[in-house]
Amino acid sequence: MQRVVTEQRHYPGTGQSPSLQRWSARAIAPLVLLAALWFVLWWQLSGEWSINEQYSYGWFVPFLALFLFWLRWADRPMEGRAPSRPNFGTARRPSLQVLAWIFLGIPALLILLPLRLFEIGNPDWRPLGWLHATAVTTLTLLYIWYAGGAPWLRHFAFPILFVFVAVPWVTPVEAPIVQGLMRVVAAIAAQAATLLGIPTQLEGNLIRIPNGLVDINNACSGVRSLQTSLMIGLLFGELKRLSIVRRVALVAGAIVIAFIANCGRALFLVWIAATRNIAAVGHWHNLAGYSIVAAVFAGSLLLASLLGRGKAEVTSQRSEVRNQKSAAEVGSQKSEIRERFYFLLPTSYFLLALCWLAFVEIGCEAWYRAHERNLAPLPRWTVRWPKDAPGFHEIEIDEDARGTLRYNDGHEAAWDVTSAKHGDSSSSVERPAAMKCILFVFRWNPGSSSVVRARAHRPDICLPSAGWRQTSDRGIANYLVDENFSIPFRHIAFAPASGGVVAHTFFCLQEDELHPTEPRPDLQISGAHPKRDWWFRGRFRVVFNGVRNLGQQVMQFIFVSPREMSDATAEAKFTELVPKLIQIETKK
Repeated sequence: MQRVVTEQRHYPGTGQSPSLQRWSARAIAPLVLLAALWFVLWWQLSGEWSINEQYSYGWFVPFLALFLFWLRWADRPMEGRAPSRPNFGTARRPSLQVLAWIFLGIPALLILLPLRLFEIGNPDWRPLGWLHATAVTTLTLLYIWYAGGAPWLRHFAFPILFVFVAVPWVTPVEAPIVQGLMRVVAAIAAQAATLLGIPTQLEGNLIRIPNGLVDINNACSGVRSLQTSLMIGLLFGELKRLSIVRRVALVAGAIVIAFIANCGRALFLVWIAATRNIAAVGHWHNLAGYSIVAAVFAGSLLLASLLGRGKAEVTSQRSEVRNQKSAAEVGSQKSEIRERFYFLLPTSYFLLALCWLAFVEIGCEAWYRAHERNLAPLPRWTVRWPKDAPGFHEIEIDEDARGTLRYNDGHEAAWDVTSAKHGDSSSSVERPAAMKCILFVFRWNPGSSSVVRARAHRPDICLPSAGWRQTSDRGIANYLVDENFSIPFRHIAFAPASGGVVAHTFFCLQEDELHPTEPRPDLQISGAHPKRDWWFRGRFRVVFNGVRNLGQQVMQFIFVSPREMSDATAEAKFTELVPKLIQIETKK
């Protein structure tokens, strides 16, 4: 009795017992450390959530994970042992927890330095997100294991690992799944439309109907629907506290619901295109997409209720836990004191870890700033769209292109022009030749992606992969916007394998801040290997040279002519258009 009274003695003027003060002081360091680890991870992943609609659902995941953790905390196991400090200096055989910290915890902390260096220079490189999430969850689980032993590790594992549903899939995994789903959904929709009396012809992921072509793109059957169904299935399984087998059944059911809804959506869009027109598909496209999320949510909730067999079991379990906690608080002062020591790990460990995290962030920022001391700011300019030109119309950018480029702002438009000096010079009468102008403009805000993404998407890469043959490369020339300002464009001509049509492309990539010593592979005329920018060598080069995205924009102009057009004619025409298309931004 005397010992217990001593434990509850208060400090003069504080109103707190010594043990409670010690708990409060030592609890701050681990909470700050874990908060810093998770904040940096969420901040890094949020870049993909912001620019890629397929993963926009990721914004909900941090709040859902915190909510699930809070629910788990309310009924955490009370029978776990009181942790003891790991002793690294004794000659005894090290415990399993000590070995786990040495071989998992310390490497997870050390790997944050190269991870952050690469993430700042390559924020859109998806394998880094998986490595970062693995490191943070490993550190969190190790601490949970230390705080409450194996019962806590099992109890809190799900809300901590829930983060992985918001990590973007790596492209080698995502692309085959997306392409396969698109073809399957298109095939089912085409067959169903035929049964309904709509003549269809399947062409890959395109469905040809008498009115035109309906594109079954990523939004109809892509990662967004699949990942959202995974998230909803896992969420409801956790809320209902289902068994592992039932959770697997719930997730599988959510995926099936999403797949059926996608097929129904594709069939609905085909029906809209057949009964109205192709243009009407765009009006119903997004509305039908939101209906899939609603269908998955409602279907998963119903399935979870059926698998959960009511809430009586969960309510009874939580009531029992609360009763156990009340009995422990009333009947055992020792359990109450032990509860205060859940977070008692030497404060110096957490201070060292916090210092390491600060060193990682400050050091990475210093590395890039050291290479940005001699940056040369370039004038900013925007495009003046010729909306009064004949046949001007905006073009919706393909969803594959949006997913690949991951730009912050992008526009595409087309219009018609005629050229009287475009014909056979031997002919007595030169007939005007109609040409189509196509203009792409993409903008990447600072830090949103790697400089590699904009540099590796240019005509000499994209058009040959689409079946066009390069016929000439005129190199780089400066085109005047006004008498004091010019912009460099690279002129490359292409022709399809079948011939008859020619495309003259003018490409410009401008970064807001110019690195004087950084080689620009997108401006090299020969000897460059564009694919290297996507490999580890290209990613490592931008990190080694301290190059991060400080703002980029791309402009690509294409002349498409049904008849032969010389390079000189195309350049002369483009020279006339540049002052009309580009305007210089005034400094505020």
